[in-house]
Amino acid sequence: MASISRLPMPLQETYDWQYDGACRTVDPETFFSPDAERGPRRRNREAAAKALCAVCPVIAACRAHALQVREPYGVWGGLNINERDMILNHRKTA
Repeated sequence: MASISRLPMPLQETYDWQYDGACRTVDPETFFSPDAERGPRRRNREAAAKALCAVCPVIAACRAHALQVREPYGVWGGLNINERDMILNHRKTA
């Protein structure tokens, strides 16, 4: 779970971007892996999630949110946890 200390204030305006997400009506399992999911199954699921993100009108806001709060699970803003970690680690060293 993301550390709640990094979450934005619980104001409606802070989360309004989520109403426009392409993922809003999609099964959450598309974006979050089941326990012990590995290999081709995981890659295929993540590819499907990223394909939805690629056409999403709020991809930038979603990605910014995930990086800001350090979302530890799922595909957010077209990035999986490993990709988000790489960005955050790069920011630390830059």
